[in-house]
Amino acid sequence: MSATDAGRRHGVTVAVTLATVIQTLDSTIANVALPRMQGEMGATQEQISWVLTSYIVSTAICMPLTAFVADRFGRKRLFVASVIGFTLASMACGAATTLEQIVLFRLLQGAFGACLVPLSQSVLLDTWPREKHAAVMAVWGVGVMLGPILGPTLGGWLTEYQSWRWVFFINLPLGILTMLGLLAWLPETALDRARRFDAMGFAFLAISLAALQLMLDRGEHLDWFESREIVVEAVLAALCAYLFIVHVLTHPAPFLDPKLFADRNFSAGLATAFGIGVVLLATMTLLPPFLQGLMGWPVFDTGLVLAPRGVGTAVAMIICGKLGDRVDPRATILLGLTLTAFALHAMTGFDTTVDRWTIVWTGVVQGLGIGFVFPPLTAVTFSSLSPRHRNEGSSLFSLARNIGSSVGISVVVAALSRNTRIEHAALAGSIDPSGMPLRLALEAGLWRLDTPEGLAALEAEVARQAATIAFLQDFRLMMWVCIATMPLVLLLRPPGGSAAGPAHAAAAD
Repeated sequence: MSATDAGRRHGVTVAVTLATVIQTLDSTIANVALPRMQGEMGATQEQISWVLTSYIVSTAICMPLTAFVADRFGRKRLFVASVIGFTLASMACGAATTLEQIVLFRLLQGAFGACLVPLSQSVLLDTWPREKHAAVMAVWGVGVMLGPILGPTLGGWLTEYQSWRWVFFINLPLGILTMLGLLAWLPETALDRARRFDAMGFAFLAISLAALQLMLDRGEHLDWFESREIVVEAVLAALCAYLFIVHVLTHPAPFLDPKLFADRNFSAGLATAFGIGVVLLATMTLLPPFLQGLMGWPVFDTGLVLAPRGVGTAVAMIICGKLGDRVDPRATILLGLTLTAFALHAMTGFDTTVDRWTIVWTGVVQGLGIGFVFPPLTAVTFSSLSPRHRNEGSSLFSLARNIGSSVGISVVVAALSRNTRIEHAALAGSIDPSGMPLRLALEAGLWRLDTPEGLAALEAEVARQAATIAFLQDFRLMMWVCIATMPLVLLLRPPGGSAAGPAHAAAAD
């Protein structure tokens, strides 16, 4: 490999990894800014939630389009246009003066950003030979994992010391650097003008994904299936998913090639990515309200103790890159799942007096676990997939991880609410003024039951302890999800033989 070719490959790697960072960063960076945005816009809790919902739904709908648009118009053109559109939409979000404007621009941001992660993945798989896939996926995986992990920390700092608008403005320098890198180093691909767009298949898939994401995002707020909206969304998601499957199996040129799923590694990899996706963002969703709501920590302090999780992820991915193909990727994935499950088990021992060091080390171990999973999982998932299917495969792999994350967040939030109510009733029912613990507390002057203030303080403590128990039950649930995902890894075959050459024909810029 010549020095020029090596330099181009490294330049492409930096550019597409940066594209991954700006997209994944925006999946969490705006979350901590919502209260400030809500106050400035005069919005209700339900209204401000559309800032997140619009981005999630738009991304889910547009992500499956990646392969078709890249084949029809060229991967480089799509990549550059997406980065420019994402950056401009981010600036518009930061400059918005009404809630309606923010939601509209977040829809555009999600649409433009949807293809950045799958395109980055397919570009790297085509740019580097198969024996380098594990190493390059480790580098790229840092961007995938660090974005969601560092998002709350960076978002909290920007919101606290600058303005909530800077959680969007931060994308401008990153977007410019990414665009320049892509223009300089990324070659264009051959166009497939003959490929026709399967509008019916895309419509079924898009409606199913949109309905599913809306159901998951709004279910807890609307009390799930007690709401007619949630019932309609669930039926629509299931019906359109069924129609999409039937359409794919019967159409001569379907939106997604069913031959993708005949590849055992790819299908098992999708299922594993979904399982670990459930855990990936769910824990990050639980910890901020635990630390801020129950322990009274400020936003910035919360971000500081969560940041080392990203250090663990980066260290694990560097190790994965060094190991390359010398270790069976299935063993590395199982190690990662075991570490993640161990960290979550340790978190089930948290209480409202847990020290910072415990939060940090459990976060680092969990970060190590996640870091050991994704690089080898990505490499082995695509190890036997035909290069011509990489664009489609990459979009489905990212989609499976994202849907897993949405399911995980919805499940833990719903379980938290339900278990808090159950534990509150159990704790309140067990309070006995004649019992020894409460009697000793009353004698010591810790509580008073003869004043409204005293009763209110006792009720607040009961609610606090009930919520704490519910959080710990969620951590245990995520631990069992990790354990349940482990058998899927055994379905994967270790990579063997040489991969086929790149799917694209490079053209001179």
